Amino acid sequence: MNDDRSVQLDRMRYTKNTASSRLALLAIVFDVLFFISIYKSDVGTYYYTATIGGSIIYNLVFLLAAFLCSEGVKKYQTVYSWVMIVLGILQIARIFIIPMDAHRTIINSEPVMGNAQFIFTVVCLALSAACLFAGAVINLKKSRALSAHLASLQA
Repeated sequence: MNDDRSVQLDRMRYTKNTASSRLALLAIVFDVLFFISIYKSDVGTYYYTATIGGSIIYNLVFLLAAFLCSEGVKKYQTVYSWVMIVLGILQIARIFIIPMDAHRTIINSEPVMGNAQFIFTVVCLALSAACLFAGAVINLKKSRALSAHLASLQA
């Protein structure tokens, strides 16, 4: 192992993984943009359902879990990478629940969700998932490199 790489790995013991942490926080921002877009539109009584109630509860859980992941990946803990991957998968799945259903539903000859809002919500959820996946992969790579470096120091 060359000296520059060794020094870089050794510095990781004392620095935080800000790249993964910031990506998790960015995923939260995209999720907030998504649910602001969903909840600001009100067409009849479409949004007064148990699905929206569940979505609100999920948003609270997502915000908490993503924030905890952003703090956990700062310390190169791999378990938070797996949580971020699960959250990313759930963000992709959410595209097919409220946005897809609202886009297909028509009330009083007016769509519940227009094309522009549908595209915006899908992009927000996709970007949120992409940030979570990228942050998880970065953390997994960095934490494995740090673990291998620490093992080589003890050998």
